[in-house]
Amino acid sequence: MRMERSVELYKEAIELMPGGVSSPVRAFKPNPFYVSKAIGSKLYDVDGNEFIDYCLGYGALILGHANAEVKNALKEQLDKGWLYGTPIELEVRYAKLIRKFFPSIEMLRFVNSGSEATMSALRLARGFTGRDKIVKIEGSFHGSHEAVLVKAGSGATTFGTPNSAGVPKDFVKNTLQVPYNDAEKLSELLEKNKDVACVIMEPVMGNSALIIPEGDYLKEVRRITEENDVLLIFDEIITGFRLSLGGAQKFFGVKADITTLGKIAGGGFPIGIYGGRKEIMSKVSPSGDVYQAGTFSGNPMSLLAGYTTVKILERERVIEKTAEKTEKLCKGIQDVLSNKEGIELAQIASMFCVYFGKTPKNYSEALKLEKEAYMRFFWKLIENGVFLPPSQFETCFMSGAHDDEDIDRTIEAFSMSV
Repeated sequence: MRMERSVELYKEAIELMPGGVSSPVRAFKPNPFYVSKAIGSKLYDVDGNEFIDYCLGYGALILGHANAEVKNALKEQLDKGWLYGTPIELEVRYAKLIRKFFPSIEMLRFVNSGSEATMSALRLARGFTGRDKIVKIEGSFHGSHEAVLVKAGSGATTFGTPNSAGVPKDFVKNTLQVPYNDAEKLSELLEKNKDVACVIMEPVMGNSALIIPEGDYLKEVRRITEENDVLLIFDEIITGFRLSLGGAQKFFGVKADITTLGKIAGGGFPIGIYGGRKEIMSKVSPSGDVYQAGTFSGNPMSLLAGYTTVKILERERVIEKTAEKTEKLCKGIQDVLSNKEGIELAQIASMFCVYFGKTPKNYSEALKLEKEAYMRFFWKLIENGVFLPPSQFETCFMSGAHDDEDIDRTIEAFSMSV
């Protein structure tokens, strides 16, 4: 595999950008490859290499790269302009479409990123309840804003410690943590802390490897938050429009008070969405006194890419078909791994993960996974034409563009790489 041009670019990049990248996980050693184009299920780099892509913009591209229908819609919009700074009809149409699939979302606000959506959702929860404390799940990722940049605590009642330089301790003093898949710890925490505004969680954890809820865990979380008069925020930026058209809430039969969406909801363009019950969302400015604003919020390009994508998902049953393909792929991978010690696999819908270690049920177990072994495996797959996310703590995704040939080639690459 040739890497000469990527190596040259990376040498330049590290003099121009911190770590040579625009987001930390992209800076894998010894150097990343640089993509020149992407079509369907494939990435093509500047050295002429082709990779079957299971990262897919970290889950955003459920239709695959450069979907023709989305692309044509965007081309037509470009002739009409790409930023107005005014309301547009598509905002209304897309909001109605989202509300159709997410009954818990009675009103919503379009923003520019997942981080902005979760940041705004937390501010709204505090403004609505008049309380300052929040609870997050250990190891969950809700963006790069101060309140949620917290290390995993050693116990259910541990107060947060900043997980980044530049975050004052006072910013996270009101952030409490509990383990995933442990409803009892959550109940104990809320019993001891009566000034909690909300619990924010990924219904399926996707940023500490893939961690799937056990049994009725999510229903128990819903019951406990209701009993303690605490708002429940589901961060569905990964799971929204991937587990089902109604996200994890429809998949597991659990309604949140506030929901955040992103990734697929933008069709590959930057977007964030937060929404919930009308009485809660009515607190958002200009209706209420919880302020949030953004120049690029509700811009026509992101809205159109997202709206077109979701309409395709509805029309062509892409989510269900992609889940079936993922199951086929994972069965083949499992056959390869059946005689391998210390490597496990998990899948839900079109999300899957290869674990170098035991399948984790919470963050502390995920930390025991063998990161270095995963990265050696990652590079072997790269050499065999398959791209997984460059971290043991990320999740793999499939798209509607992957076909049987991709699946067969991927299984073969796994057999040559483990």
